[in-house]
Amino acid sequence: MYRIDILTLFDMTVGDVLSESILGRAQERDFLRIETHQIRDYTLNKQKQVDDYPYGGGRGAVMQADPLYQCWKHVVDTYGGGHTIYFSPAGTTFDQAKAKTLAADYDHLILVCGHYEGVDERFIEECVDEEISLGDFVLTGGEIPAMALTDAVCRLVPGVLPDPECFEHESHWDGLLEYPQYSRPEEWHGRKVPSILLSGNHAAVSKWRRKQAILRTKRRRGDMYEKLDLTSKEDVKLMKELREEYPGEGF
Repeated sequence: MYRIDILTLFDMTVGDVLSESILGRAQERDFLRIETHQIRDYTLNKQKQVDDYPYGGGRGAVMQADPLYQCWKHVVDTYGGGHTIYFSPAGTTFDQAKAKTLAADYDHLILVCGHYEGVDERFIEECVDEEISLGDFVLTGGEIPAMALTDAVCRLVPGVLPDPECFEHESHWDGLLEYPQYSRPEEWHGRKVPSILLSGNHAAVSKWRRKQAILRTKRRRGDMYEKLDLTSKEDVKLMKELREEYPGEGF
């Protein structure tokens, strides 16, 4: 069973979100176990205070090392050691490749959600294995990144989704953005579903989807497109067709 423990000041909110839909059903079937832990429960002062003013001055407050450590230690002592991640703007940017690695290389993650002006550096030095960021922006706390990472990783755990095909054709899995998707009705507001998708020709549909994925990636994420390996016999043919169909796109 894949296990994720989340250290947070908002345990009920995070726990409720991660107990719904696909992740909730996966926990009911014992493919996953996601637990949240209230950091305030591990402080010794009556006010349940977990932060204090930063040494050296400055605005805001810093989460103290010991409540975090005691909460982390409880998880480790109870459920065993896990790969500990702290969410920080200074961390490595999270992406699908990282989600794959975390799903494949570990069966227990401990996620630490900071708040205020961050956490005491000594806790990071002693307990954290890796710092991760969602991107070049700042959030109020680590809860949203923790939920995002948990969702991205857990859907790759065997059994959580009914079939690997559910995620193997999605954006970023193989370096491409996903092709456009359509559902009923066949025509909506004068816009029709591409006829190839109604043909019943699975090979033609697969080819169309691959071509559309390449086209979308080229148009929207040139940085990803430049890294693609399109040297297979099938892709060489598709690229020739794309050059003919979209002469001004630079294929």
